Amino acid sequence: QVQLVESGGGLVQAGGSLRLSCAASGRSFSSRAMGWFRQAPGKEREFVASIGWSGGITFYADSVKGRFTISRDNAKNTVYLQMNSLNPKDTAVYYCAEIRASRPATVIYASYDYWGQGSQVTVSS
Repeated sequence: QVQLVESGGGLVQAGGSLRLSCAASGRSFSSRAMGWFRQAPGKEREFVASIGWSGGITFYADSVKGRFTISRDNAKNTVYLQMNSLNPKDTAVYYCAEIRASRPATVIYASYDYWGQGSQVTVSS
């Protein structure tokens, strides 16, 4: 069973930066596409970014493009989300997710098989 554990969330002022990490268990991490989603209070979970198994392919939501960067270190079984120029609209619980088998990265929520417990990010104005 795959386990995903997020860390790095917290409270930051508008304009600041945070880096989220997601540590994955299992021996197949290097062949799995990964993604980040977020859910604000009263809203549906939404796609943020995804990355292919090699790191060569990435996708971003329009709302974070140019501000957020997804990356991965397969030697450490970890995927990262560097978040810069944060604003209060970025406040949400951020979830790491993994796609089972060797399927490609995608923006589609239903394609992800495993989820972390979430990490709260709060941006104050």
